[in-house]
Amino acid sequence: MKRRVFLKSAGVGLAASAVAAPAIAQSNPELKWRMTVSWPKSLDTLYGATEFAAKRVAELTDNRFQIRVFAAGEIVPALQVLDAVQNGTVECGHTASYYYVGKDPTFAFDTAIPFGLNARQQFAWMHFGGGNELYQEFMKDYGIHPIPAGNTGAQMGGWFRKEIKTVADLQGLKMRIGGFAGRVLGKLGVVPQQIGGGDIYPALEKGTIDAAEWVGPYDDEKLGFNKVAKYYYYPGWWEGGPQVSLFVGSKQWEGLPKAYQSALQTACAEANGWMLAKYDAQNAPALRRLVAGGTLLRRFNNEVMEACYKAAYELYDETAATNAKFKKIYEPWKKFRDDQHLWFRFAEQSFDDFMYRKNAQRKS
Repeated sequence: MKRRVFLKSAGVGLAASAVAAPAIAQSNPELKWRMTVSWPKSLDTLYGATEFAAKRVAELTDNRFQIRVFAAGEIVPALQVLDAVQNGTVECGHTASYYYVGKDPTFAFDTAIPFGLNARQQFAWMHFGGGNELYQEFMKDYGIHPIPAGNTGAQMGGWFRKEIKTVADLQGLKMRIGGFAGRVLGKLGVVPQQIGGGDIYPALEKGTIDAAEWVGPYDDEKLGFNKVAKYYYYPGWWEGGPQVSLFVGSKQWEGLPKAYQSALQTACAEANGWMLAKYDAQNAPALRRLVAGGTLLRRFNNEVMEACYKAAYELYDETAATNAKFKKIYEPWKKFRDDQHLWFRFAEQSFDDFMYRKNAQRKS
């Protein structure tokens, strides 16, 4: 009797397993995606973050969801990632949204706008200030679901063949600069050029451009800018905390099982922290090497900074007056920025200023 009951129960168990297995496989299918990115493979932090995210997605899904990464130029050029995802050439792409301000200046908010947020403030804005929701709504018109997937931290002001001592020195300067900052500098006479990372060195070497900015010491050293320009300026007032994002085609995103959506979001969030930490760790020793090799550090003086600040906020007001999509994000963004400045001024800045001063005293 017991044997018959056991066999009957076992039969039910085996049948249930046979039914459950295909159901599990169906809910977690094997997927292979392609990701095109705006970065050359030589940049092991920007490009490296995409490989890191792809690896984490595979690990989180028992290798059932795999993403293959393609460097800039392998499928499309560095500045055509948005179009490749939008057209369905690839399922997803990793890029800086502000490369596409020519389509609409509203794209800039997903990366950085001049005199804006630092990395922590950008993260807070996206996740708790309404940034994600506003930007996802904006991107629906392009058939894309965006996910924050990295941040470089505050950047340097770039490499110049000549010193910038006055605002007049900006007149006619041909400068590689990404995003909305080019329009700001254009108000002061600069001729902005948008060039992919891998193409900057030859343009600077040949004199096609007079100056160029990219990220910071670690990447700039790898790209060799110190070999063709000696003046290295700071701060990069246009990129206090620039975010890079994963663009996923809306149909591809909606077709993903919820577990895979969660895995992709988790991997991107981890990549965000991974990238910022690596840049913070690597930039300091890289800066020392550059200076030891003859690079001349220069700070943008107050005259230049004030002129750029004035031009930036004039541009924002002008754009908000004529672009409803820009204004819809700019107004809450501006309020969030003001609140963040209030908090950081009391806590972060007072602590940082004291520690930097003590560190300088110990070395003097």
